[in-house]
Amino acid sequence: MSFESIYSNLLKSMMLASIAKNSKLTSVNNSVQTNEKEQLFTTLFHTLLQEGEPSFSSNTQSLLPNLPPVIPPVFSNTISQAGSAAINSVIQSANQFLETKNITNSLSFADIPVEHLNSMLGGKLKNTAHHFIEAGKKYNLHPALLAAISIHETGNGTSRAVKEKFNVAGMMTKQGLKTYSSIEESIFDMARNLRKNYLDQGKDTIAKIGEKYAPVGAANDPTNLNIHWVKGVSNYFNKIIS
Repeated sequence: MSFESIYSNLLKSMMLASIAKNSKLTSVNNSVQTNEKEQLFTTLFHTLLQEGEPSFSSNTQSLLPNLPPVIPPVFSNTISQAGSAAINSVIQSANQFLETKNITNSLSFADIPVEHLNSMLGGKLKNTAHHFIEAGKKYNLHPALLAAISIHETGNGTSRAVKEKFNVAGMMTKQGLKTYSSIEESIFDMARNLRKNYLDQGKDTIAKIGEKYAPVGAANDPTNLNIHWVKGVSNYFNKIIS
């Protein structure tokens, strides 16, 4: 699905949800509870992200027939001023969301100033920005992706794995955590692995990488820390490139 298509569908679904939640359309029963309207919004939003078909509860389903099938080019007078303001807010949110999607779906190499990246790195990762950039260039990966994974995996250079084994990315062998001779070697091995076993296999977003790299419920994750992997890496990635 193209970004243009995502954008169109996202706007339509979010506008419909916003109208149901915030406006005073005469066709929407005022007795509908707020949490039901919020459930409609959440269902539409997550359905769109997953590119699937919505599955509504019986209470939420009762809202749908009363909503207009499409948003008219010019909003009609049946939408109150509050509803129009809500729609404008949704349009802004949609634009911001698409900007983020365009960023986080572009994991190919892009140059980053060494000084900027070094300012984000601490502990054993301090002053290693040039290795992330060189590895990114070699394997056509965004250095921010490599750095974000390393920051998340090592607590920004403070974990035992990076201190004792120079392991910056949680790379494993059958015997356990892999040991490297240097931070540089570990960074390049991570980049090689991501290119060969993830990006080249179609896992070209942080979310898709996380499904395999840090699967929720994995046997080697007894404390269920993997649930934070995608959000954590995404946050670091966006901080680095901002």
